[in-house]
Amino acid sequence: MSTAYLSHPLCLLHDPGRPEIRDRITAVESRLHKSGLMDFLRSYQAPEATVEQLSRVHKSSLIKWIAIQRSHTKILSKEEQNRAIYTAKAAIVAAGALVYATDLVMSGKHKTAFCNVRPPGHHATSTQDQGFCYFNNVAVGAAHALDAHSLDKVAIVDFDVHHGNGTEEIFENDPRVLFCSTFQHPYYPGCGHETVSSHIVNVPLPSGTTGQQFRDAVMSKWIPAIHDFQPKFIFISAGFDSHKKDSMGGFLLEESDYEWVTSEICTLANLYCEGRVVSTLEGGYNLDSLAASVEAHVRMLMGEEPRIFTPI
Repeated sequence: MSTAYLSHPLCLLHDPGRPEIRDRITAVESRLHKSGLMDFLRSYQAPEATVEQLSRVHKSSLIKWIAIQRSHTKILSKEEQNRAIYTAKAAIVAAGALVYATDLVMSGKHKTAFCNVRPPGHHATSTQDQGFCYFNNVAVGAAHALDAHSLDKVAIVDFDVHHGNGTEEIFENDPRVLFCSTFQHPYYPGCGHETVSSHIVNVPLPSGTTGQQFRDAVMSKWIPAIHDFQPKFIFISAGFDSHKKDSMGGFLLEESDYEWVTSEICTLANLYCEGRVVSTLEGGYNLDSLAASVEAHVRMLMGEEPRIFTPI
């Protein structure tokens, strides 16, 4: 059963400036083609998320504010106007990708899916866009799995170097969602305390965290929590800015670490939720390490065996 690959041309037109640039999408896609993996992925164009789907996790004030950016307002210059319009459209299809990916996996057509979309989402709260994020894509997908597909438990794991503060805020009072996050602390967004509830598993780690230290944290904190929770679906906020070559953070992870953690997640998914995993791109700003890390990540989503890596 193939892995689904979702993206949309509008994700290339969103232009907030560096470091969250369109080249992130093209670098990933080029690497997947060059590696030959794209030949084994089933590609889909992401649809727009509906207001109903967005409203499961976002207040109407945020949805309306972003929707307004799609209209041609005379207050903005033509350049600002085009940027705002494309940003809003890209945000809507990025969220829609998670909804469609969830539907594809729940239908049994695919066991796993990877969404190569931007803008990213895990910093967006129920009421506020922030940190390059407009809608919380992974939260929209998780809420869709719960409400549209009547699942009673889903898990979200987030290995971005930044804490997924928006995802935590959205689901902090919803025991149907297990949220597991490793992140550099102290660092942006300046929050994310040690685990304070049974369904929020925060693992703050210092700058300089190595791949082995990251693995130890996952094994001691995430894995037991997922075993206890036994989710029916697992979502991944896949941030690759924890890589040692990425200057956006201070972690020292390598491609093999992303391969390992993805393999562990897929093993748990096979145990508890018929292998159902949907992953979406969050951070990752060094184009070479981003592309190589996504390749390793997608190989595991496809069910390949871990490899021995030659450092890039």
